[in-house]
Amino acid sequence: MTPDPIALAVLENRFRAIVEEMGEAMLRTTYSQILNSSRDFSIALCDSACRLVAQADHIPVHVGAMPFAARAVADAFPDPREGDIFLLNDPYHGGSHLPDLTIVVPVMEGATLRFWSVVRAHQTDIGGATHGGYNPGATEIWQEGLRIPPIRLGEGRTPRPDLLHMLVTNTRLPREVRGDMLAMVGAAHLGERRLLALLDKQGGETLAAGVDAILDHAEAHARRILGGWADGVFEGSAFLDDDGHGAEDILIHARVTKQGERLTVDLSGSAPQVVGFVNSSYPNMWSAVAMAFAYLLDPEVAKNAGAFRPLTVIAKEGTIVWARPGAPVTLCTSHCSNEIVEAVVKALAQSCPERAMGGWGRRFRVAIQGRDRRRDRAFVWHLFHARPGGGGSARGDGWSTAGEWHSAGGLKFGSVEMAETRFPLFFRHHEFRPGSAGDGTHRGGYGGALELVVESDGPCRANTAGDGVRHGAAGMLGGEDGAPHHYVLKRADGSERVLKTKEVGITIAPGDTLHVQAGGGGGWGPPSGRDVDARARDIVSMGE
Repeated sequence: MTPDPIALAVLENRFRAIVEEMGEAMLRTTYSQILNSSRDFSIALCDSACRLVAQADHIPVHVGAMPFAARAVADAFPDPREGDIFLLNDPYHGGSHLPDLTIVVPVMEGATLRFWSVVRAHQTDIGGATHGGYNPGATEIWQEGLRIPPIRLGEGRTPRPDLLHMLVTNTRLPREVRGDMLAMVGAAHLGERRLLALLDKQGGETLAAGVDAILDHAEAHARRILGGWADGVFEGSAFLDDDGHGAEDILIHARVTKQGERLTVDLSGSAPQVVGFVNSSYPNMWSAVAMAFAYLLDPEVAKNAGAFRPLTVIAKEGTIVWARPGAPVTLCTSHCSNEIVEAVVKALAQSCPERAMGGWGRRFRVAIQGRDRRRDRAFVWHLFHARPGGGGSARGDGWSTAGEWHSAGGLKFGSVEMAETRFPLFFRHHEFRPGSAGDGTHRGGYGGALELVVESDGPCRANTAGDGVRHGAAGMLGGEDGAPHHYVLKRADGSERVLKTKEVGITIAPGDTLHVQAGGGGGWGPPSGRDVDARARDIVSMGE
């Protein structure tokens, strides 16, 4: 039977409490900096039909794709047993990109499957031709790292040691990857335990009815909002800088049809797939469109499968947004996800201008591999500091150093002091970048500025993976674009060079300094509409 409204609200909040507790367990038990400092993981609960029931406030681009992982597991293992542990990362079998491992655990009531407990986490290394999980030189997925279709990792709630050993042996940092995988399994089992207690108390049929009602309520809420937007056919475009292999100004095009309480997003007009790793897998593409829609809804709308029922996504296989199997896709969770969101929001800014926001900054990541003389061990460090700015909106200026569309503030740069303690690094300064924000009635957020000295034991190797040195975050409705990124490697001997967003094999010697100038967010509305006092504060705070 459908619960009454109060019982339904209690149940919905119980599901949310479970995913939040799972997230806290991850934060406290993972080994790597990329998870326990930068929080590059996400949690979801799906029902037996692989519908998204609840998610925690982690990484939006992860969560929209996680039901595809549950479906891939369900299709590969149609008769799961209590205690099974499943694992995957293959973008062409339910994953988004190879660094994101996904643990999926069935929640059984007797012999009946009731839920899936799902944990996705970005690994600090996933093997392949270069360290850190991103290979800008890749021209096929087999060059990007270890590829795992849905497998049964363990039974009886225990991972198989031989499988675990095989997996971590294919990475450069087996201790960290092993620890992170076991933390993921532990968090998934925590979700299972909490759901089993709920099943024991209320019963599977009652919970199933409750889930149906929760999804229906979210759908109705989303449709009420959507119904207030202007009908029509709207178009928006965004561009990737390049793919690292010669393709430049790669088009993402969204044709959006809004009619009543239905929304159709057609990405078929986007550029053909390219040689490099900016192509998107299908789950990642669908998730990016869902993100754009979710960002335009009220914060109170539960972001579950029901909320996305009004949305239809059309895409063409063989394009940048939906690559054919075998194409490299590792950068896709950042780019082209950001550009998909930007194109959709640009289009819908014509339908619901008060809900649209300026573009959020692009991702420009650096991964450094070397040895730490203090501990006499190898390290891989991922740059999450000096984040780009978020976009301005009708409500106010964008958040400074908030990050990119795909994470919406979910990725953190973590403590500078902690990073210096854990890695041979010295942060000379870490602050806001003046002039980086796109001007507007409400300006974008400022990007970060960083000077980072590498103090490793001998030379390090670095690779870059990102975008946004040609195209800054888009201004919206008359707002100006945010400044692009500008990264420079300054040698201890005084020489320097500008870093490209897609490079491998960069040598960094002890004493070299990385100068990061991160892009700002796009502005919202014409600059002429900016409040005089707000303009004065800009001058006082940033010298603009």
